[in-house]
Amino acid sequence: MYKVDLNCDLGESFGIYKIGCDEEVIKYISSANIACGFHASDPLVMYNTVKLAKEYGISVGAHPGFQDLAGFGRRNMNISYKEAKTIVEYQIGALKAFCTAHGIKMNHVKPHGALYNMAGKDINLALAICEGIKEVDSDLILLALSGSKMIEAAKNIGLKCANEVFADRAYKEDGSLVDRSVNGAVITDKEIAIKRVIRMIKENKVTTINGVDIPIHAESICVHGDNIKALEFVKDIKKFLEKENIKIAPLE
Repeated sequence: MYKVDLNCDLGESFGIYKIGCDEEVIKYISSANIACGFHASDPLVMYNTVKLAKEYGISVGAHPGFQDLAGFGRRNMNISYKEAKTIVEYQIGALKAFCTAHGIKMNHVKPHGALYNMAGKDINLALAICEGIKEVDSDLILLALSGSKMIEAAKNIGLKCANEVFADRAYKEDGSLVDRSVNGAVITDKEIAIKRVIRMIKENKVTTINGVDIPIHAESICVHGDNIKALEFVKDIKKFLEKENIKIAPLE
């Protein structure tokens, strides 16, 4: 039987501003990547999102990003190796406090936005992130773009890692994600997304935005919580995965 994790980025509301439909999406996933206050979220949102994950028995992970609330962490930043490592440690620590408060264990770390995309191609940034994770808790799993420099960095330092694929994002030939500013970068047709997911899991292949098949390894599938069709996507993806005899389970 095939097995895969189904994850979603949650806890990205801030103050009076609400993003996503966490209370509904969380019913259909196996792992939640919870924002840690730099690109989104605040202490109350973090507390409530961890509480929600505990209620539904969902595996919890930290979702650290660049310190860029205005840009939602999607703007590239030029930071040093030490800065990269410590911003990751700081954010993991913040979410870890709420996990402790609710009596649950943090399971993984998935970088967010520009930090994720940049580290996917930059081995030094990837190593800084991985070292930050390992220094805080060597049992944590890095969740990162399939075949990226982050996966390479994690393996280099002996950090557990899992390859992530995206149901609702287009790929380039080098395995990286197409920039959101490009037409077609975000897939809104759920039927296309579902077919892509099944193929990534069973055939280890995905078709790029230019129509080229590339290899890919799917250990976890991401559906973005801020996608306008996130709830539809996650409901139908879960249903079709089960129909295809693919077990949904958190990372281990």
